[in-house]
Parts: sequence; C-alpha cells; structure tokens
Amino acid sequence: MKLEGKVALVTGAARGIGRSIALLLAKEGAHLILDDILEDKIHEVAEEIRGLGREALPIKADVSLSDQVAFMVSKAMERFNRIDVLVNNAGVSETGPAEDFTEHSWDNVLGTDLKGVFLCSQVVGREMIKKRQGSIVNISSIAGFDALPGRVGYCSAKSAVIMLTKVLAIEWAKHNIRVNAVAPGYVRTRMIEEMMELGILDEKKITQRTPMQRICHPDEIARIVLMLSSEESSYITGATISVDGGWVAYGYI
Repeated sequence: MKLEGKVALVTGAARGIGRSIALLLAKEGAHLILDDILEDKIHEVAEEIRGLGREALPIKADVSLSDQVAFMVSKAMERFNRIDVLVNNAGVSETGPAEDFTEHSWDNVLGTDLKGVFLCSQVVGREMIKKRQGSIVNISSIAGFDALPGRVGYCSAKSAVIMLTKVLAIEWAKHNIRVNAVAPGYVRTRMIEEMMELGILDEKKITQRTPMQRICHPDEIARIVLMLSSEESSYITGATISVDGGWVAYGYI
C-alpha cells in the first residue's frame, strides 16, 4: 500500500472528487480527517472508510474561516499527532457576467477556493515543518489556465492556486514538504450534473471540445492525487498536473 499508516486530511470530502480522493487514500492505507460543511455527508464517508479498516475523523469546518481551520487542525493533531498529507479540495463556484458579479459572490468564491487553500496549507504546513515531512496537493482547475466566460471569480481563484502552489513549494522544500496541484477538466460530479440539467453547461459541447471526447470520472482525479501524495512522486514539487483529457493542450475551438 502506498500510504500505509499515513494520516491524510481531505477538505471538501463529503462528495464528488473529495469523496473519491478520501476513499482511495484509505484503500491505500491512510487514516483520514474529513472536512466539509455538509456534516451528515462526511459522517457517511467516515463510515465507509471505517469499513475499510481505517480510522476516520469527520469535522465540520468552513475553510474560509481561520478559527474553524485552526480548530479542525487542532482536533486532527489531538487524534493523530501528525498530518502527512493535506488535500485542499474544498471549492465552490458561482456563475454570472463579470459586470454583474457581486462582491458577496466574489468573496464567497475567493474565500473558499483560494483563501481556504492558503489557510489550510499554512496551519497544516506549520505542523509538517515541525515533523520535517509532508505532501500537500491543491485542487486547481483547467479554469486556472483557460478563461471560461461567466466564471470570473472561479478562474481568478484557480489561477492563483497554481501560483500559491509554486510559492509554497519553493519555500517549504527545505523542510522536506512537497506542494503540488492537480487541474481537473470537467468531472462528472453532482455539481457538474446539476449545471448540465440547468442548461448552464452543455455536455455535448464539452465532449466535442475535449480531445478524448468524454468527461472525466472522479476516480481519475483521485489516482493522480494518490501519486502526488505518495513516495511515487518523491522528486516532484511545485508542479500542476492537468487531468483534462487534453483540454488545455488543445488550441483549436
């Protein structure tokens, strides 16, 4: 097992990509701290992980609030005395034309998708520095590379996460802490399914624009996160890996 006996904290672990990541890390031997604001759902995921023979600590915390992040990490340290892997997956998205995008929407998206990544990395990073080891994996997006209309807040946040990843990587390399990011394309999660049902996204257009002609499955993201969390990527830091079926590489509309 790639993470036998390790302790991993996954934010936004209640469903979608976060749930898939948490379950795969557990299957590979890790004990899990599960964060989400959907309290009932993270308890369900915790039960699944315990069924795999791993420990699971579900905590309801809003990653955009420093006091809640500090509380979450303190509880994790009380229980496990270390965090070996941090996966910053929690995220939200609000859509609308830039001229109408409200300050509230901006603060909500940037608060979770960027500030939350920074706060969790900072607080967990302090503990990793003490132990002189750790791996942090941030979930960015193809929206961090390519501008998507109607996603001014989301694109801004996800682009900034890529640079935040690089800065943390070069600052913390001396502490034996690796920091990388994954940039998914369109992934078949509940959120994406709902946006398709509402007509916000057109599945046919997405698959036609994607060279591999399909939408990603959450497990395909989880497998890359596992690689970046483990010793299989022992000399990789500051990198952002696109898992997008060729979306970013494709230069034709």
